[in-house]
Amino acid sequence: MNTKLTLTIDKSVIKQAKAYAEQQGRSLSAVVENYLKAVTKKEEVVSKDDELSPIVKSLMMNRPKVDLPKDYDYKEELSKIRDEKYKKYWDNE
Repeated sequence: MNTKLTLTIDKSVIKQAKAYAEQQGRSLSAVVENYLKAVTKKEEVVSKDDELSPIVKSLMMNRPKVDLPKDYDYKEELSKIRDEKYKKYWDNE
C-alpha cells in the first residue's frame, strides 16, 4: 500500500533529483523509495523488483566486510592509535 509523503527539500536538490530520476527512467518517488529501502535494510538482499540506483549499489558493494571479535572495544583502539600518533610529542616534553 502506498502512502503520500510530503517533504521539504531545497529547490536545487529537487531539480537535480528529478533530472537524475529521468535519466534512470524512473519516477522521483521510486528513486527516493529505493534509497530509503537501501539505508534501512542491513545485509538483506534486494530483490530484482527493488533495483537500486548505480550510485547506491556502488556505495553498498565497495564497503569492506569486517568481522570483529565480540569483545572488541573501538574506544580502546582509538586511544591506542592516538597515543601512538602523539607519542613523539610526549617524549619531547
